Amino acid sequence: MSYLFVRVALDHPLPTLFDYSCDLPEAVALGMLVSVPLGKRHVVGLICEVTAHSEVAAERLKCVDSVCTACPPVSAEWLKLAAFAADYYQRGLGEVALPALPQALRDASRWSRLFAPEERYSLTAQGRAALPDALPARASALRKLAQALAENEFLVAAAARALHPKAIATLDTWRAEGWVALDVIEAAAAVGASTSGDAVAPILPTLTDEQAAAVEAIRDAQGFAPFLLHGVTGSGKTEVYLRALAEILAAKPDAQALILVPEINLTPQFEAAFRARFAALDSAAIVTLHSGLAEGERARNWFAAHTGRALIVLGTRLAVLASLPKLTVIVVDEEHDPAYKQQEGLRYSARDLAIYRAKQLDLPVVLGSATPSLESWWQADQGKYKRLTLSRRAVAEAVLPTVRLVDLEEERRRGRASFEGLSGPLVAALRARLERGEQSLVFLNRRGYAPQLSCDACGWVAGCPRCSAYVVLHKPERALRCHHCGWEARIPRSCPECGNVDIAPMGCGTQRVEESLASAVPGARVLRIDADSTRRKGSAQTLFSDVHAGEVDILVGTQMIAKGHDFQRVSLVGVLNADTVLFSHDFRASERLFAQLMQVSGRAGRAGLPGEVLIQTRYPRHALYHALGRHDYVGFANSTLGERRDAHLPPFVYQALLRAEGRTLEAALAFLEQAAAELGGIAAAEGVTVYDAVPLTIVKVMNVHRAQLLIESASRAALQATLRAWQPLLRGLKGVLRWSVEVDPLDI
Repeated sequence: MSYLFVRVALDHPLPTLFDYSCDLPEAVALGMLVSVPLGKRHVVGLICEVTAHSEVAAERLKCVDSVCTACPPVSAEWLKLAAFAADYYQRGLGEVALPALPQALRDASRWSRLFAPEERYSLTAQGRAALPDALPARASALRKLAQALAENEFLVAAAARALHPKAIATLDTWRAEGWVALDVIEAAAAVGASTSGDAVAPILPTLTDEQAAAVEAIRDAQGFAPFLLHGVTGSGKTEVYLRALAEILAAKPDAQALILVPEINLTPQFEAAFRARFAALDSAAIVTLHSGLAEGERARNWFAAHTGRALIVLGTRLAVLASLPKLTVIVVDEEHDPAYKQQEGLRYSARDLAIYRAKQLDLPVVLGSATPSLESWWQADQGKYKRLTLSRRAVAEAVLPTVRLVDLEEERRRGRASFEGLSGPLVAALRARLERGEQSLVFLNRRGYAPQLSCDACGWVAGCPRCSAYVVLHKPERALRCHHCGWEARIPRSCPECGNVDIAPMGCGTQRVEESLASAVPGARVLRIDADSTRRKGSAQTLFSDVHAGEVDILVGTQMIAKGHDFQRVSLVGVLNADTVLFSHDFRASERLFAQLMQVSGRAGRAGLPGEVLIQTRYPRHALYHALGRHDYVGFANSTLGERRDAHLPPFVYQALLRAEGRTLEAALAFLEQAAAELGGIAAAEGVTVYDAVPLTIVKVMNVHRAQLLIESASRAALQATLRAWQPLLRGLKGVLRWSVEVDPLDI
């Protein structure tokens, strides 16, 4: 028997490939999935090398269990992308490559079901007429099966079994009667149903001169071409994506496009827009990829992209690592959004990997935003990105909203009436919109009823027993909840410290504002959208549909409602509690606040209605608010970049964080101090600055204490060289539960 040796990447902390023998040399190839033994377990890995020889003695090697021959191997380019991400973000190749695959593919026991031909049952005309009368009156399970057949174009075998325990036998009987037809679809084609070929061509909006120029630039791009599409809110950036992609697909019908959005709740409206524009395509040619999908659905969508059948892939940050063999263009919408940075496991930036992938494959990448990140703006200033500008809104009669500041201190001094969290001018404006039949949006980036529950008598504040943080009051659920670890408790009847029964909430969350609006604006239909109201799958899409349908007068929400949504009837935006961000220790706080306020302001006046934004503040003279009032992102960006340059902060330096988690804070700090000592000589040689170890802002989470060590350099190459040399030394250190290195951190 002839043997071959393979080197396999596994999702394992050791940054190495694992050698195995293989007695199926004709079945294996680079990039294939294999099941292999690892200790007492059997795990799935990815073949990264195939060789006739191994440095390990053959008798010491275990053999590959099985090979997934039904799934084509990932390309060499994809493996190079994963290898780059592993090297840059200081992780093992397997820790990048395997989590990038759908969970269903990482379970060898599911391969046969995933790639087996799919059986689809459909009701014939004869069955539609005869079946209802042929079923016994009390056969409820059979009637459910027949109803499912009648209501759907087809019913797959798995869904049929869920409705009736003997569904397949029953369906076979109905087939014999001529009531049901059976189609067997191969796995590669089973990802979706075809649409009719005679789809009506959509009516295209007329492009502005700036939009037309942007489309032309993207369409005519040759090779690697990074574009920064800077367009004010409502300027039609999505239309630019749609029109440019249509022209690219017309020139190359089998081309694939990757469209990234920052949040799951933005995918339904993007998918609807793309399906409406590309209605002539097979329905499986447009798929979504995000963590909110069921495992089977995500696997099928990934497989459609991997085999080239899906031409347009819409997804969140995890989609940047999807296998796309014919990738031709990449779009990153709202490229400034911090959600593109993974905050656990492999801490990668999807935006940065998208740019690298475009360079690797020599293709255009479009970064779109009304408020680009300062890193991207600086790259455009340096000429490395081509800036495309959309300076006015796409709808001719739509203009940018007027921004007005409500001075809360002045309101207090004059003794003007207000409601909980809502100033008098804001309430008056909300009532005026209600009378005119227009919609309003109230933005508060704090969910729950109140951020604290306290006792005036003794000063007690409800805190989490597992975290160094206060718990949030959730009044509808009558619960105190920690937003860091999920700990929950009932609201106490009295202060646990002094027994005072007059404990009261402090501050406002979205639940409290929703309650206040009921009395402040009588008769208004108020809807709250935040992480609490959208926990169930599909609930966010349903709630946003209600807003678009005009069934809501006032929408209250967090950052979920601040970006990407095209609310045609919203003419007023009220912003609450923005001041807290102004005094944050994070040097990126002002950039994030400006982007957030600019984005949420852009929800007003998009369809020609005059838009107005009211920002409640105690600091009306702050420069950030004045720049916002002028809609002057360029001035704000240039001013902030000047401050960053003077302070030697990103994008003028490159940073990395070493985080440690220990049973005590002393243990975490001791580990970091030892790590800094190990780094000393290496850092000095490379010109890298090492700062002191400090606790995180939220020191304790889930009874685990956390601390961090910051290192930085003016040279990205020097920082990377330092991190590579540091990694083996860190693995030799003990004393903490976990440690991790984060490159280009966003939260310091």
